Amino acid sequence: MISQLEKVKNRVADRSARLRSDYEDRMKEAWDAGPSRTSLSCGNLAHGFAACSSSDKDALKKPVPNIAIVSAYNDMLSAHQPFERFPRIIKEAVAEKGAVAQFAGGVPAMCDGVTQGQPGMELSLFSRDTIALSTAVALSHNMFDGAICLGVCDKIVPGMLVGALSFGHLPTIFLPAGPMETGLPNKEKARVRELFAKGEVGRDELLEAESKSYHSPGTCTFYGTANTNQMLMEFMGLHLPGSSFVNPSDPLRDALTKFGSQLITERGPSANIQRPLYEIVTVEAILNGIVGLLATGGSTNLTIHLIAMARAAGIVIDWNDMAELSSVVPLLTRVYPNGSADVNQFHAAGGLPLTIKELLRRGLLFNDVKTVIGEGLDAYTKDPKLGSDGEVHWQDGPDGTLDSEIIKTHGEQFQAQGGLQLLTGNLGRAITKVSAVEPQYRKLTAPARVFCSQEAVLDAYKAGELHKDVIIVLKMQGPKANGMPELHKLTPALGVLQGLGHKVALVTDGRMSGASGKVPAAIHLTPEAIEGGPIGLINDDDMVVFDAEKGTLLVEAELTTERARVQNLPQQGHGVGRELFASFRKNVSGAEKGASSLFDEGSLS
Repeated sequence: MISQLEKVKNRVADRSARLRSDYEDRMKEAWDAGPSRTSLSCGNLAHGFAACSSSDKDALKKPVPNIAIVSAYNDMLSAHQPFERFPRIIKEAVAEKGAVAQFAGGVPAMCDGVTQGQPGMELSLFSRDTIALSTAVALSHNMFDGAICLGVCDKIVPGMLVGALSFGHLPTIFLPAGPMETGLPNKEKARVRELFAKGEVGRDELLEAESKSYHSPGTCTFYGTANTNQMLMEFMGLHLPGSSFVNPSDPLRDALTKFGSQLITERGPSANIQRPLYEIVTVEAILNGIVGLLATGGSTNLTIHLIAMARAAGIVIDWNDMAELSSVVPLLTRVYPNGSADVNQFHAAGGLPLTIKELLRRGLLFNDVKTVIGEGLDAYTKDPKLGSDGEVHWQDGPDGTLDSEIIKTHGEQFQAQGGLQLLTGNLGRAITKVSAVEPQYRKLTAPARVFCSQEAVLDAYKAGELHKDVIIVLKMQGPKANGMPELHKLTPALGVLQGLGHKVALVTDGRMSGASGKVPAAIHLTPEAIEGGPIGLINDDDMVVFDAEKGTLLVEAELTTERARVQNLPQQGHGVGRELFASFRKNVSGAEKGASSLFDEGSLS
């Protein structure tokens, strides 16, 4: 085990000691109380199984496992449409084991791909806390002995885990739906987007390219937040090994769903194997997730979500922990936008089992952890296969990479540092994704151009005002200001400017998409402008120094309040439901504290 990993573990454990102890005490008390259905009155129980079949009613009168299904199914979003058939598979599977499964509740699932650049994007980050609350409501009826969470995309998995951790005494498993099959290559899609930004192709050509890329049920095939979530659940032992990137149409997908459903019926106070959720989500598991994020060049959104997920388990992490691990965890994979391959090609090259095997070889993961399938991460180095008996069998995967352009093994790496970097300086603290940015673009000094909305940036771009060396400073995009929307709509225009030979970067207190790519971006800048952050004091033409190699971000000016200019801010907080989230904006913590409204911010210090 590399000493840096142990050092971070000990620091996090010490920092979290009180919160974690309190959390574990609550979970142990709930576990020791036994199956909660036994505490229900006859009236409670009758309400709880009134809609069940007569056989399920008879079963639920006895101490048989009753498994909650919490699902993000909807048929508008490709990643969640496959979940339509999962409840039937789950119910039939657990019935074979003498157990019952009830659909406990649905959670909202919005797609950032649909809302990018739209007003609804201001609800996106807060949907995570809404999903956490919805998960808690679904599990609140004291009817359940275990839980199955069906979710994939950006805020859904983090929200579900936060909610499920409030019921951490329950054995819980996450069952994914898998990615869509490969369509138009992501690099070609990005090329057409830039042509559209240049005005060289029209909307019809752009829509045709987008439709060929996002073309069927399943997760988008690039390595954005949704697929980073799937990686995270596997590294943390909450998925079945090797299950993240099996396509929805593959017969193995349904077999994995059946296996996971039956597995969870064997976990509980009355079972021989005892593995509640709180025993899986430990300091070591959280750090394994961070290592996976860094080694695969995953989505920057997880630098926020991981903090919230950890906090729900009584664990306090911060960007310093991530930065320290990034200094020793190499980048081992290249999946778009960090390379040309998509997640299907990554899976074919060895995928997560091979990546986990390589990190274990290098002493960069904690192996002594509990998972949904057993003890240790060694099980996660194996590949699931569908046997002739129709059942899932795990076998040894490749010992080395099947494509060295996608995965590096046996001591090789794409870069010595992980995919993310912490930036500090007189503007505060920010995150930048370096895995997708070529080295020659990671360091620049250029004059600032200050904006308060994406639309204003794009208007200036269309007017030709940004065709020069420039650092776009986009403020008033933090969680308190407007819910911290992703700013991916800017990517094509900024890519065009960089392609013309200009030095260009983005500095913002907002977020970029998990698909943020080749243009350097300092994001999640905290403190945010509306909280008095220094980003609010930058003026046009101030020289900004952006150095992702040294980890510095600063402005060459004296940032006094007297120099701040009054700017006309776009109207915020109304329309498409934004007014309903006013309390979230009021109570949300900063980005480095998880941008959450669910926890006492003081306890995160």
